[in-house]
Amino acid sequence: MYDKNTVYVIGHGKTNVDNAITERFKIFFIGFVIDTENHEVVDLSCSATIPATQEFIASIFVGKKFDSYHKEIEDEVTRRYFGTSQKAIIIAYKDALKKYNEVISKYY
Repeated sequence: MYDKNTVYVIGHGKTNVDNAITERFKIFFIGFVIDTENHEVVDLSCSATIPATQEFIASIFVGKKFDSYHKEIEDEVTRRYFGTSQKAIIIAYKDALKKYNEVISKYY
């Protein structure tokens, strides 16, 4: 399904205590599939409890560059996503980006 030039990295962030994600998963995860040739997010999945949440989060990230931190991605999450896991999404993005940069510097 994914080209050999893709990698998978996961970022995580804590959600609020009263969040359904916390009840079900304990922590919020986003798994990113990234093309290492152009550093573009080609797919993602997350520990959302509602399918529309996962699809909405994917609509923010898929097609975006993952080569470095992009403030406009964080701004888009802040401007468009009003669920209780808004901060967890941003933290998971930054965590996954850190892991991706480690992978790139080690293997590519």
